[in-house]
Order: sequence, then structure tokens, then C-alpha cells
Amino acid sequence: MDKKKPQDSLTLMTQLIFPSDTNHYDTMFGGRLIEYMDKAAAIAAMRHARTRAVTASMDSIDFLTPIMVGEVIEVKAFVSWTHRSSMEIYVSVTSENLLSGEKKNNAQAFFTFVALGENGRPTPIAEIEPATAFEKKLFADAPERYAQRKKRKQERLMEAEGPEPQQ
Repeated sequence: MDKKKPQDSLTLMTQLIFPSDTNHYDTMFGGRLIEYMDKAAAIAAMRHARTRAVTASMDSIDFLTPIMVGEVIEVKAFVSWTHRSSMEIYVSVTSENLLSGEKKNNAQAFFTFVALGENGRPTPIAEIEPATAFEKKLFADAPERYAQRKKRKQERLMEAEGPEPQQ
């Protein structure tokens, strides 16, 4: 399987923020923003894998600055690292005030998606070959994030099982 570049999966979504997208402070609902981020990540994952892909996890989202009603957001997503069938997708959000031209960095997160074959089971995907300095930095740091996710998942599975029954 040939390697792919992050640019091959690049997804850009632009959205105007309406009052129905905001809370009583006229700032965008965090849940609505997460929805847009997840959709952009899903498109990037499927562009990379060229098969169905599902969300496996989402690292903490850092909401850096509020998004106001009337602003435009751009959600940017691309595959930053791959494992056998899973892929890490970097997602960032910037907003623009169309009247003043001011732009702000609003949020960023890492999503993990798993590629699914025809049988609904995980299927192998192409590796990533980073090109830019930023892509190389994300790629170099990814194995540590992968290990942290794996550890966190194991801890959560153990918590879900509950304590050992006492005799």
C-alpha cells in the first residue's frame, strides 16, 4: 500500500453561526462545534482510507476563544498519523468576524477513527508521510498520544467492570 500525505485527506468546512447555534451569551454551543469537528474528521478519515470509518475516540477539546453569533467558522481536519487500521485526525477551528476581518483560533482536538472493511471489521490503511514541519511535529508526537489513549481506554474499561465482588 502506498503512503499518503496529510494533504490528501484535508477537509475544510465553512459555516456561518446563527442564533440557533448559540447559547444565551450569543456564543456557539460547544456540542454543536464538536458535531462539526466530528463530521470534518469523518470526511478526512474516509478520504484517507477510501472506506467506511467510525469515531473511536476524541482527545480533549481545548476551547480557546468563544465563537460569536454572526461569525464564520472554518473547521480544518487531516490525518496526522496512522496505525494498522486506526488513524489520528488533527482538527482545528478558526473563526472570522466578516465585518472586521478579525480571525481567531478557537479550538483544536485529535480524533481517532477506525477504518472498516466490507465485513464491518477493522481493515488496514495506508501509512502517512508528513510533508510540512507542522505535520512532521504532529506525526513525531503521535505515538505518545496513541499510548496515552490506549492506557486511558484500558483504565476506563476496568472502571466500567466495577470493583471485584467481596466474599
